[in-house]
Amino acid sequence: ASTTPPWIQQLVLAADQFVVARATPAAANSTPIDSTPTDSITTESTEPASQIEQVTGKTVIAGYPWFGDWGRDTMIALPGLTLTTGRPHLAAPILRTFARYLSQGMLPNAFPEANDTPGYNTVDAILWYFEAIRAYLEATHDLDLLQELFGPLKDVIAWHQKGTRYNIQCTEDGLINAGVPGAQRTWMDAKVDDWVVTPRIGKPVEISALWHNALMCMATFADLLGEPNSDYIQLAQHTNNNFQKFWNTATGHCYDVLDGPNGHDSALRPNQIFAVSLTHGPTLSVQQQKGIVDTCAQQLLTSHGLRSLTPDHPDYIGVYGGDRTKRDGAYHQGTT
Repeated sequence: ASTTPPWIQQLVLAADQFVVARATPAAANSTPIDSTPTDSITTESTEPASQIEQVTGKTVIAGYPWFGDWGRDTMIALPGLTLTTGRPHLAAPILRTFARYLSQGMLPNAFPEANDTPGYNTVDAILWYFEAIRAYLEATHDLDLLQELFGPLKDVIAWHQKGTRYNIQCTEDGLINAGVPGAQRTWMDAKVDDWVVTPRIGKPVEISALWHNALMCMATFADLLGEPNSDYIQLAQHTNNNFQKFWNTATGHCYDVLDGPNGHDSALRPNQIFAVSLTHGPTLSVQQQKGIVDTCAQQLLTSHGLRSLTPDHPDYIGVYGGDRTKRDGAYHQGTT
């Protein structure tokens, strides 16, 4: 509109640059794949990748010039890049493109170059996928796309119930466990050779918050399609009831990780902010929500965003610089 401020118009133009075309396997070769847990999963076709029929989909580039398309980044950015800009027609092909790469209930972390296989080494990309679909439906009411994706989404929930790669599984208490030694699976994923800087093995706080959100999204999706949704509601209630385990009375905020190799991790990181900001976040009292927001504001907030670790923590690194080992070692240990 002519009344839109120039700086908003410039942001819309900038957003356009991140939505790009991606060649994907045709539908016949790209149904969700069930195979043995590995970092890289191929389609069931025995043809060379260059000979598999390709179709043109859409994806989001995580950041020029270093990064290609990442599952997590795409799903987080999708509402802002396509829905708030009034271009939901760009969102639908992105959601369809990523559905073709679903495997064992997971989305790829990062896509490789053309004709290579993606790596399924992220626990949260698939959970952000549910939130992206929720936002898309809220903006468009496109039940045709929801019907198309609903079956694969049901499989995603089932895979998380029985367990998938990297010990990712909904445990008896309804919280999501994830991680194995030597691997990094949350967004804090810096790794130098064999050194995982922030392993976060166990039950990371934002992952269970996202899981609850995904279950509630599924309950809504099922209801919109006239499908049974009681199982999703019950699963969400169970997760919700046990989310209180994250609350650390001594510190007045949530643990960052529960049930890790060394017990609970009480470090204050920005991850718990999702517990109070997601559309279907777990139930916390007003006092608990205020405690999370106030503590993050007091100890993590800077003029540029949230620190990744509090300055009083022994692992905090206040300066990002040096060689690769020093830079990656600092990446999620304080960097805003």
